[in-house]
Amino acid sequence: MQVWEFLKELTNPESIIHHGGLFLLLLVIFAENGFVFGFFLPGDSLIFLSGLICATKPDLLNTDITPLTLLMFGAAVGGSLFGYVFGRRVGPRLFERKDSIIFKRKYLDLTQTFYAKHGGKTLVLGRFLPIIRTFAPIIAGVIRVPVPTFMFFNVLGGALWITSLSLIGYYLGTQFPAIEHYVGYIIIGFIGITTMLLVRTYWKQRKESKLRKGQEEEPPILMP
Repeated sequence: MQVWEFLKELTNPESIIHHGGLFLLLLVIFAENGFVFGFFLPGDSLIFLSGLICATKPDLLNTDITPLTLLMFGAAVGGSLFGYVFGRRVGPRLFERKDSIIFKRKYLDLTQTFYAKHGGKTLVLGRFLPIIRTFAPIIAGVIRVPVPTFMFFNVLGGALWITSLSLIGYYLGTQFPAIEHYVGYIIIGFIGITTMLLVRTYWKQRKESKLRKGQEEEPPILMP
């Protein structure tokens, strides 16, 4: 029961920052970007909230926005690199793993399809999509994307993801300090937006997959 309560706390950005401080914040970002079971962690809202809190309650994280952003960037890039190395070592065996309460094979399939369509850009675009953010570097390792190519997109995606969300949070916190009283609504908004984007991506790729399958199965037209 205590483990379940701990996991519930890890899905709450406010609890992560208030109870775990900077260390747990960085650990969660690292885990979500490369651990197979890290996909449920609240990356987007956590990064935004960290920038907001840095502006409204600077003593809570005990750091300025610049070093905070750099540390989160390092955690994101390092986590993805861990996932990439894990994917290279585990390889296709990961796709043989059975579904569990947390892990689902469809998460890998979704990311693999997204990667097949967008290539290395998945490591940039996928940063803003839950689940894909976690599995993209792992898939890159499984299919053995060259290390220089992976690191280029890893660094670029990490920089865009971290700086955009943290600086928006920081800016809103400095300009509208009262916004901290609406953190709960902001987190719900983030969850809603990211979930909608993920569902839209899933159905779009599923539709395209069915269309391609139908074209492959269509019998050839015999000429008279």
